Amino acid sequence: MRSRRKILDATLELIGSVGFDGVNIASAAQAAGVSRQTVYANFGSREELVSQAMSGVTIEVLGRINERLESTTTPVEYVIELIVEGRSAVRANPVLATLLNAGRGNPLFDTDMMARAKPVARELLSPLVARDSSIESKLEDLIEVSLRLGLSVILFDDEAVHTDDDLRRFLTRWLEPAMRKT
Repeated sequence: MRSRRKILDATLELIGSVGFDGVNIASAAQAAGVSRQTVYANFGSREELVSQAMSGVTIEVLGRINERLESTTTPVEYVIELIVEGRSAVRANPVLATLLNAGRGNPLFDTDMMARAKPVARELLSPLVARDSSIESKLEDLIEVSLRLGLSVILFDDEAVHTDDDLRRFLTRWLEPAMRKT
């Protein structure tokens, strides 16, 4: 179990320092101080190694985001805080920040990214139905729009919405009327 943790930690350090392209079984093994066979025995493939390393970071970040979402009172505020907190998490975490760099091996830029992201977005947004039952019939559209808007905010950071409060004001201005009409 300790070797597994060492390998995952080393993989995260590699992702943060050299990006996804720099992660392979040999580099992870060397960084963790274990043999390549140990990495293969624990993870089977490079893809599984990177996936499990990123899953750990994602679970930790999602826990913090969910804590913040608990204090929201309206569906609009919930979606806004989800996007604001998501951007804050990417800015604060060097491993998540590597997701902003296009390149081979980066899971954010592969063709299946949206298919993988939608179940996560669904899990994050489905609590809105309990808060407001009228959301249920619009949930799939809300997932699609929130996912695309959130990715846009993270990938195309801009001075006009650089602070969290600026981003909240911008999102409120556009999301509040849109969510009222649907």
